[in-house]
Amino acid sequence: MSKRSNEPIVWSLFGAGGVVVAHTMPVLIFVTGIAVPLGLVSADVLAYERLAGLADGWFGKLFLLVIISLPLWQSAHRIFLSLHDFGITGGETFFRVVFYGAALWGTLLPLFLLVGM
Repeated sequence: MSKRSNEPIVWSLFGAGGVVVAHTMPVLIFVTGIAVPLGLVSADVLAYERLAGLADGWFGKLFLLVIISLPLWQSAHRIFLSLHDFGITGGETFFRVVFYGAALWGTLLPLFLLVGM
């Protein structure tokens, strides 16, 4: 019997994170870096009360969790694969624990904070 791989789980989180980053980062850069400073969008859009209100409902909490956690998994996998591309092959288990552990921690912490709100 062959050993089961966790690769499909990692690749699905990597792919989902890539999609989230590709769709949200240009909008975030435009709104926070261009539209608000140029006055195209009111600064009230980014007011604390308005953004904190996003986390009041379950849909907003889910949205924030996805926006925070999936890019972490995508980044962790990309960094891990980059080490291999640069020829750093020793310590593979250590790097997996560090990178994927950081992504797991970066997923669980917001999850607990959002559930507690």
